[in-house]
Amino acid sequence: METVHVPGRTPGGHYAFATAHDGLVFTAGHLPVVAGGHELAKAGFEAQVRQTFRNLFDTLAAANAGPQDVLRVTVFVVGMDHWAPFNALFAEIFGEHRPARTVVPVPELHYGYLVEIEAIAAQPRDGNEVA
Repeated sequence: METVHVPGRTPGGHYAFATAHDGLVFTAGHLPVVAGGHELAKAGFEAQVRQTFRNLFDTLAAANAGPQDVLRVTVFVVGMDHWAPFNALFAEIFGEHRPARTVVPVPELHYGYLVEIEAIAAQPRDGNEVA
């Protein structure tokens, strides 16, 4: 197992942003946290989703993977009223690529955020080491 380090970011607890093993990348749950401490908990749902995907894709890039390599996504959203807007954003962000997906409605998330996303991705075999 290799730990994936994301340049310029440090996890907020005792975990890795992602681990890689045997050609797969497993990410931690990503929140809409902005580097530099900008607070997005009070931002709208769409802004939070877009930031969360930026964080997730930055983590995948550190593991030499990208959005096209995502195999499965698990999404936690606060309340069922966010399901339809999330589905539309997911379709926009992934385009023709359709990874397997689970959306789980929850009553609340850490720091008052509205979305958390984790993923499993294939790690292209190009001989590069994980960062």
